[in-house]
Amino acid sequence: MIRPLLAGLLALSASVAASPAPAASTDTPAAAPTLAQLQQRAVALRLWEQQGWQRLLHYKARLRPGGRVLHSQVRDPRFFLADDGAHNPRAELLATLEGLHRAGPYGEEHPLCRFVARRHWLAAQLGWTNAPQPLAHCALYREWRDMVPDARATLVFPAYHLNSPSSMFGHTLLRLDPPATPGWSDYLSFSVSFGADVRADDNAMFYALKGLTGGYPGRFIVTPYFEKIREYNRIENRDVWEYPLNLDAQETQRLVRHLWELRDIPFPYYFFDENCSYRVLELLEVARPQTELTAPFKLTAIPIDTVRAVQRGGFVEGSDFRASRSARLQARLQALPPERQPLVRALAADPERLASAEYRQLSPAEQAQVVDAAYEYLGYRNAKAAHDPALAARSHALLRALAALPRHSPPEPPRPLSPDRAHDSKRAALAYGVREGRDFAQLGLRMSFHDLEDRSAGFLEGAQINIGSLDLRVDREDARLQALDLVDIVSLTPRDAWFQPWSWGVRAGLERALDDPQQRLAAHVTGGGGGSWRLAPGWLAYGLAWARLERGEGRDPAAALGPRAGLLWTRARMSSHLALQAQAYSDGRERLSAQWTTSYHLRRNQALQIRLAEAGAPGALQTEAVLALRLFFD
Repeated sequence: MIRPLLAGLLALSASVAASPAPAASTDTPAAAPTLAQLQQRAVALRLWEQQGWQRLLHYKARLRPGGRVLHSQVRDPRFFLADDGAHNPRAELLATLEGLHRAGPYGEEHPLCRFVARRHWLAAQLGWTNAPQPLAHCALYREWRDMVPDARATLVFPAYHLNSPSSMFGHTLLRLDPPATPGWSDYLSFSVSFGADVRADDNAMFYALKGLTGGYPGRFIVTPYFEKIREYNRIENRDVWEYPLNLDAQETQRLVRHLWELRDIPFPYYFFDENCSYRVLELLEVARPQTELTAPFKLTAIPIDTVRAVQRGGFVEGSDFRASRSARLQARLQALPPERQPLVRALAADPERLASAEYRQLSPAEQAQVVDAAYEYLGYRNAKAAHDPALAARSHALLRALAALPRHSPPEPPRPLSPDRAHDSKRAALAYGVREGRDFAQLGLRMSFHDLEDRSAGFLEGAQINIGSLDLRVDREDARLQALDLVDIVSLTPRDAWFQPWSWGVRAGLERALDDPQQRLAAHVTGGGGGSWRLAPGWLAYGLAWARLERGEGRDPAAALGPRAGLLWTRARMSSHLALQAQAYSDGRERLSAQWTTSYHLRRNQALQIRLAEAGAPGALQTEAVLALRLFFD
């Protein structure tokens, strides 16, 4: 391995001897260190113990019977040059130095071309100033580096999307920006995201099972940022929050070099912990090795919690808001007088209505306002549709009409509270209650992450997303599990003349029914769908068809069907929810229930809640009252 280097040095010595003697100088070039010298220096410095090296190899500490050991989270053998490199940082470091000394030709799989971040880090630590340069030898890497910007980085959080299981908690990715020059646009930027490689024919059950057990491989993907904006902001109608990072040039370049090393390298993907957000934290740890971002996320890595971790780590310098397409459309429609809104719909359906008397009687400024709203509405309604020449022609006609009118500045949607300032994701609750004259104490714990009655600022209107909630109840007789919710999701998105979303909910777990005198534990799956309507600012009414499949202790399985209706009122410091339900069971039982819940939000992460409930067969209702202190944490 050393012979090519020695031969080169001998040839260089011969050429120098045959050349005219240069002018006297006190500066003499240092001889290139040999592989053995570099390895000896690395061993003396114990470089494999440094955070910079361990971050690049994704080593994490694990407890074993023999003590604490390191093991890489990468399972692909292509990522290692030593046979035991996945769990031996020292061997992998020495093998990397040997690989970097490997003679050409320099192809894509040569260690110099594949592990550019490792090479750069080792050269800096060892003072290896004449190490071979990947940009001089590796054509594919040079082409990729010319394409991907590395001047600045931004953390991006597309907000919650209840209709997609993989996105109901939001998502995080990075944006890589070129230098901010006049005329710069983030459409010139690239996005870096980590996602599961999902098969198109996997159904929801397979998706959930494999996502929970690491059955999907996950990979980093680098794509133009405008494609992500189209996906999240326009098609899925999600608000996007952008958090500029204070990475310096060296840190951003280190991150980009490591992305090249990770191309086509799979990681195990776990929906709750080692997910998109966790891997983004790892990239930031590579960029700034002295920081610790991933260690707190042992059980879950909820995207908004990882955003807060990046903020606590000192990376973030502000935030920017990019409203969804539906929010932009709503702002335009709300700025129009009600009598002009039918004209917006008519123009979107048939641009020839531009010649109508109703349109022509408007002033040019009013015409611009109406045409702009019609153009935005047409884009919103057809964002997910395949290319349709007729729709494209209608859009083009409206765009031409808008270009001929005076310049129009559409109203901007109001900026909501940023999700990172909402209440934290986990919750503990301590409660005192009375059931049919008997008092009890109750302890609750929820892993994630929002109720309809919780402080709503920073969350979707009418959204409830709970995973892993349990309540333990203690009375004078015993202590028992009162309820365990594996999943409890509700989406109450209001309908109006312009937007027609369906409301729905699903809940599954164990619970003791209020109207069961024996308080037997029952397993159930409950859910349904319907509609929601905004009655006034802060007031939301809903009506759902609700079904339930239940099996209790000592009972055969039974199905139930009936209506569920409610009224939800939210303010900055208070929220109140009235829910009414009637169910007819297949075994002949009937159940009526009513529940009124009011929460007073003391602080961002503290709330007092009162809940009054009645349930049972007609004429035989049982009651319960509960007062709870709720504490949110991450």
